[in-house]
Amino acid sequence: MGSLGKFKPYFAAIFLQVGLAGMDILSKAALNQGMSNYVLVVYRHAIATLVMAPFAVILEKKVRPKMTISIFIKIMVLSLLEPVIDQNLYYVGMKYTTATFAAAMYNILPAITFLMAWILRLEKVNFRSIRSHAKVFGTLATVAGAMVMTLMKGPVLELFWTTGRINNHEAAAKNRTDFHDTIKGGLLISVGCFRYACFVILQAVTLKTYPAELSLTVWICLMGTLEATVAALVMETGKASIWAIKWDTKLLTAAYSGIVCSGLAYYIQGVIMKDRGPVFVTAFSPLCMVIVAIMASFILAEQMFLGRVIGAIIIIVGLYLVLWGKSKEYKSQQPLMEQQIEAAKLDIGTNNENGSFDHQAIIIDEKSQERRDSIVV
Repeated sequence: MGSLGKFKPYFAAIFLQVGLAGMDILSKAALNQGMSNYVLVVYRHAIATLVMAPFAVILEKKVRPKMTISIFIKIMVLSLLEPVIDQNLYYVGMKYTTATFAAAMYNILPAITFLMAWILRLEKVNFRSIRSHAKVFGTLATVAGAMVMTLMKGPVLELFWTTGRINNHEAAAKNRTDFHDTIKGGLLISVGCFRYACFVILQAVTLKTYPAELSLTVWICLMGTLEATVAALVMETGKASIWAIKWDTKLLTAAYSGIVCSGLAYYIQGVIMKDRGPVFVTAFSPLCMVIVAIMASFILAEQMFLGRVIGAIIIIVGLYLVLWGKSKEYKSQQPLMEQQIEAAKLDIGTNNENGSFDHQAIIIDEKSQERRDSIVV
């Protein structure tokens, strides 16, 4: 179990990217069918709130911190940054472009998050350390690989599962998307990406004073629903028909995005960030484009170009460098944490005259350490 536990944060981060890749394909289909992006955001977070709230109420009843004005303001800002601003910009940008292009643009997220985390001292960078070199060059490599996947095509690779399958998806998308739409979509997605980086950083900061991941997730989804509803009513004034929803792709998209990409995603990345930091979470985001390209090749029979394969390889190498640097950094911090715990035990034993209280205090301290070690990160 111990060796398996070390891989939990990696499995969780990969799960997030698989979920986001599925959301990209479903969202593009729903938007193409005329669904309003503002309504999609509202339904998405309403569903996430309803699904996640019971778990938060039951599982975090005894550990949920007291709500303060400062924490509530942070939650308001969090729900405005990601559910309202980022997602609407992302969906509108996707309308102007394609799902693959939107996923590709979001690969600048690791670089933005790394820079912001470094400025805010949430991420340590020592330019004389090989670990820091790995994180910096790995982040740059993931962005470079994403750009290669986006800009470089090369010859078409004949894959046995696409041979003979007629598909004009990419050609049709190119015909519908002119240069100006691509520029507008790219700018909107880039701004949304910056907002999401701010969201991740603020979420990491908020968890330090409100360390209840499920409850924080529910609060973000609830406030996001309310704020997104106001935005939808303002932006879609007089269009009551857009709120109608049936048992179709639109409902599936809202349910899937809400449960997987809002409810579970906010919670899982919060759990990971408490121990590994925001850079670790966003370092996996370039995988989303690789997964989208693979899924599109299988499901939509899209053509696979050599440039995409080369870009994917560069992304994997860069991701490995980042994860190697983070893992070495994490291991180097473990002895320091153990020394601090031992020092705390000795200090308790020295300052307490009551031997039974001393023993209880040490047990409590050990249990708190066990809880930290058992966190799924």
